[in-house]
Amino acid sequence: MRFFTTEGPVKAEDHYSLPPLERWDLAEILTLIDRKKYFLLHAPRQTGKTTCLLALMEHLNRDGRYRALYANIEGAQTARQDVARGVATICSVLGRSATLYLQDPGIDVWCRGTGVGVPADDRLTHLLGVWAAADPRPAVLLLDEVDALVGDTLIALLRQIRAGYAQRPESFPQTVILCGVRDLRDYRIHASSESEVITGGSAFNIKAKSLRLGDFTAGEVAALLQEHTADTGQVFTPEALARVWELTQGQPWLVNALAYETCFEMPEGCDRARPIEVALIEQAKENLILRRVTHLDQLADKLREPRVRRVIEPMLAGTIPREAAEDDRQYLVDLGLLRRDGAGGLVIANPIYREVLPRALAGGPQDSLPHISPNWLDPDGGLNTERLLESFLAFWRQHGEPLLGSAPYHEIAPHLVLMAFLQRVVNGEGTLEREYAIGRGRMDLCLRYRAVTLGVELKVWRDGAPDPLAEGLVQLDGYLAGLDLDGGWLIVFDRRTGQPPIGERLARAEALSPQGRCIQVVRV
Repeated sequence: MRFFTTEGPVKAEDHYSLPPLERWDLAEILTLIDRKKYFLLHAPRQTGKTTCLLALMEHLNRDGRYRALYANIEGAQTARQDVARGVATICSVLGRSATLYLQDPGIDVWCRGTGVGVPADDRLTHLLGVWAAADPRPAVLLLDEVDALVGDTLIALLRQIRAGYAQRPESFPQTVILCGVRDLRDYRIHASSESEVITGGSAFNIKAKSLRLGDFTAGEVAALLQEHTADTGQVFTPEALARVWELTQGQPWLVNALAYETCFEMPEGCDRARPIEVALIEQAKENLILRRVTHLDQLADKLREPRVRRVIEPMLAGTIPREAAEDDRQYLVDLGLLRRDGAGGLVIANPIYREVLPRALAGGPQDSLPHISPNWLDPDGGLNTERLLESFLAFWRQHGEPLLGSAPYHEIAPHLVLMAFLQRVVNGEGTLEREYAIGRGRMDLCLRYRAVTLGVELKVWRDGAPDPLAEGLVQLDGYLAGLDLDGGWLIVFDRRTGQPPIGERLARAEALSPQGRCIQVVRV
């Protein structure tokens, strides 16, 4: 029985899959190869790069015009500045790959014999020259995980490939494809003996093009899920298909993980007589987030990087990341954390990531929360929003100040503490949805608990800015209209310098929005 997979290359006999070469413009790739070009393929992790490279190798070898070889050189990462060890590892991997995929032991024999005496700074160039000259068919080399290499080992790889470029195709590969998460311009290589940073472009200035492997389209998501229906007869409702697309925006790992969790892990989804409905998809999403599965955990780990923080922190606050350079913003797009919307603005790549990022950041404050008695629940277990607001005010008065110091992003510390509190409120029986984007100066939260939906808007009052109350009421009107609610909360965090302690400035009042909605205004 086939299944949805999230581990390693896709195998059509074992896994539900889409034709990998249809995800590229194959005609463009073949044209680049015919023209003897060297180029890059990059995409976020776990989007299908390796599957596509293996399919391209098989296509070229089956066609017979070229001799194509795929090799994953990630193992050379540990060599770092040790060029001799790094180059030896790369050459060894090429030898084993040629034996496996081409049944050609020639590279491996050369590595163990003649290659031992060739200096490390020339060994890869020499090896590729010997391999290319051994067959009249032009050679095509597909190198995977190139940007995993570090320091002088990466410099040696790029420069030794560049050194043989002029000898192609008779005595060097006609085409070399470098594959990784990042584009070449973001290969930041620190020389071992100096502080100078050598960019990938300066070490490999023969690149003709950078190609990015995209996410699935909505049609491709539906086609992949319907592979399961074809095999088992279990259908996805139209609403469930639409929800998978909406939650993932076609990110391949998320699509497969969400579908696997629903159809192969959850007891309700394992009942093949039962259709997959939206409620199962929603529960599967929560399961993945709560378990902090590897992909999402690695994503959250990126939040510690300064260049990631320079973009994400102001985005979560709803402001513009003025200190973030274009390279930083593009880096997050390349990682798959962000995408550009139809108008060219930056947004979080998909709703699941939009939930994971603030949840990860709020993890510290959430772990630091004291025991909170759920006195906001009615006797029947329903949510009483008035008691919830009173509980929040009491909690913030007693614990707000010390908890702000546990938040990893200082600028949005109040947001993170509030989200940690509300996450404790939903406690697996509800959901907390977040909306934010550059330039809006706000974060919107939607708390759903059984029959209750609560819309909350967060605003920050900073030095030199006017009171955000009026703007917040207008913005909250629009948000509540989208939720079909006639009231909500507006929380204003006063971050101006010289303010009295939280306990003294904490206040609540009622206000009418411009559209006549009853708003609870909380000043913190």
